[in-house]
Amino acid sequence: MSEELSEDELRGLEAIQRAGGIHQSDFWKELDVSSRKGSRIVESLEEKGYVEREETLYNGHNTYYIEPIVDPAELDFSLLMAGDMLSPFVGDEEADPNSDRFSQWIMNLAYQ
Repeated sequence: MSEELSEDELRGLEAIQRAGGIHQSDFWKELDVSSRKGSRIVESLEEKGYVEREETLYNGHNTYYIEPIVDPAELDFSLLMAGDMLSPFVGDEEADPNSDRFSQWIMNLAYQ
């Protein structure tokens, strides 16, 4: 994804990334552009591989839900680590701040 983005495309991509995903009708409003221009921006971003769209029903109307495409190589999981221990806040369970696991993780943070 090394193609240059226009100013409108860059603003659009930033809005989509900031929201983590957005309905196309809200996207136009966010950028304060016409639906036609908003559609062109999204289509261009999709063609360039920055976003993906999925047809959906929103407020009783057919529209698209736009999500950013995240490159796994750009993710930094080191922020979840303390030494070789993964953060106890990762997962479906609620972390117990009084648990040994949590205490060990905090102590590992202190020694990094």
